[in-house]
Amino acid sequence: MSNNQNQRNQTEDQEFEERVVAINRVAKVVKGGRRFSFSALVVAGSGAGKIGFGSGKAGEVPAAIGKASRLAKKNARSVVMKDNRTIPHEVVGTYGAAKVIMIPAAPGTGVIAGGAVRAVLEAVGIKDILTKCVGTRNPHNAVRATFEGLGQLTDKTLLERQKS
Repeated sequence: MSNNQNQRNQTEDQEFEERVVAINRVAKVVKGGRRFSFSALVVAGSGAGKIGFGSGKAGEVPAAIGKASRLAKKNARSVVMKDNRTIPHEVVGTYGAAKVIMIPAAPGTGVIAGGAVRAVLEAVGIKDILTKCVGTRNPHNAVRATFEGLGQLTDKTLLERQKS
């Protein structure tokens, strides 16, 4: 790897804030008993509209978190925000049984969300939003449903410019 590319990777790593959403101990049953390993779900966000998530599994917790954070940065994508504080319109994201309802909020409201949904929204840089997670609170499905909802966001002014 060249020195220039290595510097670029370091600056990309610095701009992302990582949040561990869930760590789970998983077991594989073998002839001699159980083999334990750890699964980690990590969200990485820039705080300015870029967000990604990743899931990693390893024999030790730090290794699992490292794998998950590398995947999260690799799968990062941009999110449309209004006034760099909320979302432009109401959306409903679904994944499996999880359904996350996201509603834009007035300045000063804060992030009204629980668990996994809060981690995603704070990492992306949203400051004012109302949410409700319906169906299941499974962190993996809640994170994916939140991402699906954020992917539906469109900027109305951008659409008007494209039409004209």
